[in-house]
Formats: sequence, structure tokens, C-alpha cells
Amino acid sequence: MADTARSLSIPATGPAAPRPVRVACAGFLTALAAGVLEGLARIDETGAAPLLWRGALYLLVLAVVLRMVHGDRWARGLLTVGIGVAGLASLVVEPAARLLSADSLTDPFAALGPHGLLLAAVRAVHVLAVLVAVAAMYTPAARRWFARAGGAAVPVRTRRSRPA
Repeated sequence: MADTARSLSIPATGPAAPRPVRVACAGFLTALAAGVLEGLARIDETGAAPLLWRGALYLLVLAVVLRMVHGDRWARGLLTVGIGVAGLASLVVEPAARLLSADSLTDPFAALGPHGLLLAAVRAVHVLAVLVAVAAMYTPAARRWFARAGGAAVPVRTRRSRPA
């Protein structure tokens, strides 16, 4: 159990992840927070059961994000496909369907009250956070981070750590 907990945590020692990887982590954490907010805002519509499903999914995503920060390539790939493709599609399909089925482009927005505006704003933050996070994982510095040691980040020797 201790090994699992340690493997899911951010490393206390070793090299720090490059800035783009930290930006990706912050983007995914922002997306998770937006997802939680949206779930809570929709509790009147959906009930509490979907929150349990979302909560379990979000914990799994959080664990994968922490592995991504460690430099695991499989985590970057899973986040790209799972969140960057499937998750993003699930966020965009509903609003796109509403726009496409409306008689006018203004119809879906005319009926928005304060609750609808809140949901739209949270959804927009969620989408933007995912786009930023996925893009950050593929910058040159991030690619170098994920290329180390077959996917796991390893310490880089410094001049001080070389034998005399």
C-alpha cells in the first residue's frame, strides 16, 4: 500500500518537472475543479448518483496526472486520448447539438438564466484548461522530460554529483 501511495505522489527529490509539464498539471487540475463545480451545479438536474461516478473518475484522472508529472509516457498518452479527445468531445457535443438543433444561433442563449450562464462559464474554463494542458504536454521541453529513461523521469547528474 505504501508503494502505491508513494508512486502516485509528486516526487520530493529528484529533478523538478519542466515548466510545460507543471503547466499541464495545473491545466488538468483546473479542468478537474471545473468538472467538480459543474457536477455540483447540475445536482438538481441529475441527482447525486452521477457525482459518485464522476468522483471516482476524477480520482483516477488525478492519479494519472500525478504519474504524468513523474514523466511517465503512458500517462501522457492516456491523458491525451482520454481527456484530450474523449473527454473534450463529451464537453463539446452537448452544446454543439443545442446550437445545431436551434432555429437561430441566438435561441440557445436567449433562454440562459444565471444558472445556465454559470454552467456555460464553468464549461468554457473546463475546455480551455484541457486544451492548454494537452498542448503543454507536447512542447519540446515536455517531450524531453517524457523521453528520459523509457518514460520515467530520472535524475540528471550535476557537476556536484560527479565523483571526484
